[in-house]
Amino acid sequence: MLIHAGYEIAYTCPQPTPMILTLSVHPSRINDLVSLDRAHFDPPLDANTYHDSFGNFCHVIQAPAGPLTMRADFVIRDSGLPDDVAPDAPQHALGELPVDVLIYLLGSRYCETDRLSPFAWSTFGHVAKGWPLVQAICDFVHGHIVFNYAHASPLKTAFDAYTSRQGVCRDFAHLAITLCRCMNIPARYCTGYLGDIGVPRDPAPMDFSAWFEVYLGDRWYTFDARHNKPRIGRILMARGRDATDVAIVTSFGPSTLTNFKVVTDEKS
Repeated sequence: MLIHAGYEIAYTCPQPTPMILTLSVHPSRINDLVSLDRAHFDPPLDANTYHDSFGNFCHVIQAPAGPLTMRADFVIRDSGLPDDVAPDAPQHALGELPVDVLIYLLGSRYCETDRLSPFAWSTFGHVAKGWPLVQAICDFVHGHIVFNYAHASPLKTAFDAYTSRQGVCRDFAHLAITLCRCMNIPARYCTGYLGDIGVPRDPAPMDFSAWFEVYLGDRWYTFDARHNKPRIGRILMARGRDATDVAIVTSFGPSTLTNFKVVTDEKS
């Protein structure tokens, strides 16, 4: 399967403003690219590209005063297979986990394990560990939060989503991640492209998507509390502890978003 994807995002800045961009396809998918995933800027400017501590591609730019448009357009090859399902995948005891995954058990900016741990243990403490436990958490989050763009907020945390019961895909992911960590399952936040492939087309404008991964057995598995079923055609951009680590644009000064368009379609 070939997927056509890309974006066009525009900002206006009152003064020259440094930015960090996390908009490139993840290094794990580079070999799947049929055409280059390259950021173009209008007006033209230089970008310093680096790998962050989570292994993501990032770009440092100096946005000029005035308007700036950034865009990319590429084609990527995908297996066309849905997310893996492994009902027997076991959960490790803490002492058996690889040390590099332990960070994904800790609370983070948007995932307040301390505030949700009592609820998590009282609600899920009786569920069989491993895959059934993660699925029970996804089932709860999927039924607990109502998806609503009007309630999107960069300040909303997992606890906020739990109490308000409304949010967008990042809120579903944050709450599920937090509950998994409370139950001693390493969980990390993912962002990327997810088009309406193999499902009815959503009439809402396309956006980037958020999901999460958990460490069970000897590998990471994909879960998606918003859709709560395996999906086809995920294109990973970045992974981290939560949305702080993988923000598509981090602006170090005032900036106003003036245009936002994302494309993700199966290529005929």
